[in-house]
Amino acid sequence: QVRLVESGGGLVEPGGSLILSCVVSGPTFSINAWGWYRQTPGKPREFVAAISTRGNTKFADFVNGRAAITRENARKTFYLQINSLKPEDTGVYLCNRGLWKGDGYSSEDYWGQGTQVTVSS
Repeated sequence: QVRLVESGGGLVEPGGSLILSCVVSGPTFSINAWGWYRQTPGKPREFVAAISTRGNTKFADFVNGRAAITRENARKTFYLQINSLKPEDTGVYLCNRGLWKGDGYSSEDYWGQGTQVTVSS
């Protein structure tokens, strides 16, 4: 059974940075692609970033140039770092297991519980 647990959220001032972590239990970490999504009230869940088994990455336009996604197969953990945070980055960030097809990422139905990120002064 696959279980994903996020951590690293919190209150951050505009312009600051944070690193979110997602620890995965289960045997298939190294052969899967992994991604981050964001949920905000009244809006559909939206894609933020993803990383393939080979380390290829993809980002949503609203974080492109401000974010990095990395993975540590030995620790079954992947990370999302976002810099130059803006109030509109506020939301619940969820990690996800998915599929990498061509240069795109498709989510599967494996989600963490989410970690709240609030960007405010």
